[in-house]
Order: sequence, then C-alpha cells, then structure tokens
Amino acid sequence: MVHQERITEIAAYYRALDEGATLRHHLRHADEEGGLWYIEAVPDRGDLIVIKQAELTSAGLLHRYSWEHLEDEHGGLTDQAIDPEQDPLEAIPAEDFQRVWTR
Repeated sequence: MVHQERITEIAAYYRALDEGATLRHHLRHADEEGGLWYIEAVPDRGDLIVIKQAELTSAGLLHRYSWEHLEDEHGGLTDQAIDPEQDPLEAIPAEDFQRVWTR
C-alpha cells in the first residue's frame, strides 16, 4: 500500500511539472550500445527535471516514460536532475523530440 501511495505521489509531482511548464528543454544523448535517448526537461527549484524520456534502442524499439508511465521491465523515468555542465547531452529542437515521442 505504501509503495502505491509513493508512486501516486511521484506521478503527481511529474504531472504538475508537465502541466505547469512554461519553459521546456529538449535534449538527446547517444549511449554506448547505439541507442538514442530523447529528453524533455523543465526547471524546478534550481534543478532541471526530466518529465519525459524516450529511448530509441539500436534495434529500433521505443520505450517512453513520463508521469503517465513511470517504469516498466525495460527501464523508467530518471529521478536524477540533469546537470547541463556535466551530462553529455545535445540540445535539439522541440520538433525532433516530438517526432520521436509521438512515433
């Protein structure tokens, strides 16, 4: 019961960020296996928080995570803030992110 309450609380936090966002950052990262990660992040209390994340694997599979689908057997929405100075991410146009997200 406590686990489900915590998941509901986490989903509500990400949903509030998504629905209230006025500034969105769109980023991409290539991993060592040849997959591509597409990220939508918003600022919250001085941090850059991932609210949507899509992994396009080297095999062409797409895994999407957001407040509507936090995790599954393949992975989940990161709970770590992004540090643009430390994380190897490339800024991309919102349209590039949406093209993958809505695929």
